Amino acid sequence: MEAHEEKPIIYTMENKPIVTCAGDQSLFTSLYTSLAQQLPRESMEWRRSYGRAPKMIHLEANFVQFKEELLPKDGNRALLTFPFLHIYWTDCCDTEMYKASVKDDMLRWQSTLRLHGSVDWLIVVVESEAKKKNKTNILPRTSIVDKIRNDFCNKQSDRCVVLSDPLKESSRSQDSWSAFLTKLRTLLLMSFTKNLGRFEDDMRTLREKRTEPGWSFCDYFMVQEELAFVFEMLQQFEDALVQYDELDALFTQYVLNFGCDHFNYGANWLGSFCAPVKRWSGLLLRRPIDMEKRELIQRGEASLLDLRSYLFSRQCTLLIFLQRPWEVTQRALELLHNCVQELRLLEVYVVQGALDCWVFLSCLEVLHRIEGCCDRAQLEANCSHTVGLWTYATEKLKSLGYLCGLVAEKVPTSEDLNRTVDLLAGLGEERPETVNSLQSPYKKLNEALSSVEAFEKHYLVSAMKKGDPERAEGFLDDSLRSYVAEGWSLQVTHTRKQMAECQKLLQQTEDYLQTSALLAGDANLTEEERKHFCQEILTFASQPPTVALSMAAFAQLRQMQFSPPGAVVHVGAALQLELRVRCLMPVAMQVEQLAATLHFSLEQGGARGRAGSAQRRTGQGPQGQGDGVVLFPQGSPLAGAGMGALLPPALELYEMQDRSPSDSSLTSTGVVCKNMHLLLRRHDSSASLDTPTAGALPAAVAVDDGAQMLRARDITLQPGDNSILFTAPVQPGSYTLRQLCGSVGRVQFVQSHIYPVVQYEVYSQEPQLTIEPLSDNLLAGIPQKVKFTIATGHYSVKKGDALQLSNTDSMPILHSSCCSATVLSSTGGHALSIQSSEKVTSISLPPTPPYHTLEFQLEVLCHIPPTPFKPDIERLTNGEVRHRPKSHSHADSGMINIDQKVSIDCPWSIYSTLIALTFYVPFKAKHSILSAGKRKYIQVCLQNVSDTNFHLADPVLTERQPTVSMELLSLNVKKQQPVCSQQSVFCLWEMRWAKPLPLCLQCAFSASFAPVSASDTHTAFKPYRYEFQLDRAEILPPSGDQHCRTGALCGLEVSITRQAEPSETEGEEEESTEIEGLRTTKLMYEVVDNSSNWAVCGKSSGVVSMPVAASATHRVQMEVMPLFAGHLPFPNIKVFKYLPHNAVPAIQPDTDSCLENDTISLLDKGLDDQGDTASIRSRGSVHSVGSGEQQRGLPMPRLEPFSPGQVFYWSQGRQVLVLPVTDDHVMEVNVT
Repeated sequence: MEAHEEKPIIYTMENKPIVTCAGDQSLFTSLYTSLAQQLPRESMEWRRSYGRAPKMIHLEANFVQFKEELLPKDGNRALLTFPFLHIYWTDCCDTEMYKASVKDDMLRWQSTLRLHGSVDWLIVVVESEAKKKNKTNILPRTSIVDKIRNDFCNKQSDRCVVLSDPLKESSRSQDSWSAFLTKLRTLLLMSFTKNLGRFEDDMRTLREKRTEPGWSFCDYFMVQEELAFVFEMLQQFEDALVQYDELDALFTQYVLNFGCDHFNYGANWLGSFCAPVKRWSGLLLRRPIDMEKRELIQRGEASLLDLRSYLFSRQCTLLIFLQRPWEVTQRALELLHNCVQELRLLEVYVVQGALDCWVFLSCLEVLHRIEGCCDRAQLEANCSHTVGLWTYATEKLKSLGYLCGLVAEKVPTSEDLNRTVDLLAGLGEERPETVNSLQSPYKKLNEALSSVEAFEKHYLVSAMKKGDPERAEGFLDDSLRSYVAEGWSLQVTHTRKQMAECQKLLQQTEDYLQTSALLAGDANLTEEERKHFCQEILTFASQPPTVALSMAAFAQLRQMQFSPPGAVVHVGAALQLELRVRCLMPVAMQVEQLAATLHFSLEQGGARGRAGSAQRRTGQGPQGQGDGVVLFPQGSPLAGAGMGALLPPALELYEMQDRSPSDSSLTSTGVVCKNMHLLLRRHDSSASLDTPTAGALPAAVAVDDGAQMLRARDITLQPGDNSILFTAPVQPGSYTLRQLCGSVGRVQFVQSHIYPVVQYEVYSQEPQLTIEPLSDNLLAGIPQKVKFTIATGHYSVKKGDALQLSNTDSMPILHSSCCSATVLSSTGGHALSIQSSEKVTSISLPPTPPYHTLEFQLEVLCHIPPTPFKPDIERLTNGEVRHRPKSHSHADSGMINIDQKVSIDCPWSIYSTLIALTFYVPFKAKHSILSAGKRKYIQVCLQNVSDTNFHLADPVLTERQPTVSMELLSLNVKKQQPVCSQQSVFCLWEMRWAKPLPLCLQCAFSASFAPVSASDTHTAFKPYRYEFQLDRAEILPPSGDQHCRTGALCGLEVSITRQAEPSETEGEEEESTEIEGLRTTKLMYEVVDNSSNWAVCGKSSGVVSMPVAASATHRVQMEVMPLFAGHLPFPNIKVFKYLPHNAVPAIQPDTDSCLENDTISLLDKGLDDQGDTASIRSRGSVHSVGSGEQQRGLPMPRLEPFSPGQVFYWSQGRQVLVLPVTDDHVMEVNVT
């Protein structure tokens, strides 16, 4: 640490509170670096008086050697030179040394502090283990510390702290060091708060004496600025700025009330600010503190401009620290205007032109200071804050030009030159901060006032005054660009008028007409001026050559409306487009032709209508409406010559979708910009025709005179809104409006880009035939109505045209005498002629014009097949469900559906149209065997699964192959009964037989049904038939026994009989094999005992080959063991269709429904060679966990269950007597 030297104080934020150090200087020097670094690391809460909010601050300190000269003297208010804390350092550990020298040194130190009233001090005793080891007569360290506390800290024991080995890294040293830093921060903050509060009280007292004689604002200024310096030192810039704002407000109040004896009583100090202004060098913002002007204020010699310049420079510095540079520009403009007024109020003498020089230099200084602390993007975003300063500087430069004779047509006189020399002399020498800057305000003003040529570079009006319009146009163009970019409409109008004058002198016809058009539609001009420029256009319009101008200056496109609103019509129809335009001219304009250029494309049009997509394209912009109206944004280039025309083109965004070519599923979507070429371009390139308000006027462009155009001739556009009607062409295709052009004589007003994109379509549609039911579900078994709809498209239905429908036995078309067809958009109906043959039904169509719709209804009847339908699931060999892509049953009610396909030949096509109708079977039937002793009953349950109520009549159960020994006795009393929706009816028959029953019994259930709502139930009854078969199984006791016994093996014989040959559909689904002329299919059987009465010993399942022939029988024998005694029911026997892995299913499986945990390794072998199915499932499940991913998607055998009613379990409900085993155990009982 260096000794304190007497140097002038530099008042900057780098100042720190002063802390003096006495005692052992070498000891403190060794600790100085660590102390200076660690002191500001932790923040302290600073609580201030008068209820001000606390703040967190980081304290730093400037440690200097203690000298008596540093202690404050009476009347010294300088806080920055005030020592806030005094520290005495010692590492004495010897009592004798303490008594001999250290104690006396401390007494002198404290006496000096007491003499100057300093009560903020601290004694630090540094303990060193190394020093203690070198001493033999050392008392414990507490003895020295206790002596110091007894001698100096009787009532303030906390003013003496112990620092243990601060240079070591032990925990004890760290704790000691941390406690010392906390104590130092606390004492320093307490002293700082106390002295600062005392200073503020003295400052308020001094301010309250401002009405007393002899009070000086300059003295008070230095006192309050000292407080601002302290806040700046603590980096509390907001508080520091408040002090300068208060000084600014106080001085302004005195100036405004100058001459009022009551308010300014005793304010003689204002006289020093009324002295003539001798220097006008402008603001200086490149220094944190302008010490030269501060010394003038301190001595009371500052002028008004000096005080204002210094005060604003300090405010500017603090605002930049607060990151509020744009507030500097706002305050600067107010300051410059206020200074001019204050000089007038105080009647200060100022050399003519001196104030203009001061304002010009100050404006440029502020602008350069802001540019130095902001990047380019910030400057462009906040250009509205700086335009006022640029305008003010321009006005002052213009005033200096007239004053010094630099604008007159003649050369400057000697008087002008003398005045110029005097003004430049008042600037003084250039400041050191800007000497090396080529664009400093000082150099610019010197250069501008040095010669006429130099002044013309800085102020462009002189070029017009000197008769050089070519140079003036370049200057005006640059100025116009700035005004347009910043949005100053009045300046834009004024500059355009000057440009029009230059262009007319230069005979730039096209540019002059474009500027005249902009001025003719400019609302900032008077009516007479607008008419003058409009007449200029009409004058040139009658003369060659042809000139193309921007439409934005002539008219404003407001709205387009299509009729019809969808903007989609077929060939031959009329499409009208109404265009609403606002004419910006002040008089009526005769337009010879208004044409809209169209872009024709066949991509969107074509053979079929696309009304939905075209309607979306019509209003693709944000202003698109659903009623065929397209609104144009007012800020677009079409919005005229107002400020809205200054905006860039809006984004044209289109939705882009990428679909899979296989199933048209959406794979990706995005947004694409169609007008990227207009948005992504350089700003300094030549402007397009759509942006005439840019600085450079657009060059002429070729008007697109394509073959596809919408034209309207001889139109008179009145000032304001106008409506023009176009008729669109009717060729098939898609049309997009590209360009709009209005011709006024030889002048063409062109709008080369229209946004939002406006499109319409003309399509040619192929005839289409659709068939749809009139009810939610078509029910099989009863007549149902379907509606035929024919959209004729471009085809004209002629007399004799007919539809040829192929007949099917399962779905005949019913004839009706009242069948008629209706042609939409016409009145009345047309009778249909229906003729049927064995294979074809012909329906004659009435004549129908193109693009009309023909509708008629027919009745169809779908017969219910007697064989039950298959369920909607298949079961694989691993027991899991295989889902079909399309269910065979209704999703809500479980109704089984029947798909009927009809082939239709249409007169407009050489190809047949295949139509599919889905019918739903309204009933679901199932049967069961009931037993009562030795009596057997067959019960048939018929459930109404539809939403329609029916009458059921004449239920009958018969044998398909009648036998004399078998009789079915009906127990049904009612011959006719209602079957409500979602309700069931049960029918019961008793079986009586004289001989043993066969192994298989084929049965057929039939009944008649009709809807309850039918008018004639007798004729409306339709048949319903349900066929099923009954099989049986036998359990035989062991040989030699009459009955089965518990725990003994019994023989189980399973007999499987095929009652009928499979149908064609079933034959396609079941893969058959032929060996030596015998065709067979595979079935899988499985014996399952869900009640745990039987134990299946050995093989419980297997695959058998069944011959494809009626009455074919296959017997399987196995062993079972009864587990309980009594009448036990037979085990359950399940039969499945076994489809090999290479068999093609009847309905192709959905690729998304592949099983994820199927096992295949065990299924590659035939199931005939496998063991128990339960063990197969167990092993398969374990295998699938580890190899499911590898085996996924491979072909595997499947198990398909039979439909309900296809398999009858003859032994259902039968029981077998099982006797308990003989108990041969001997029980011994001992009684004592």
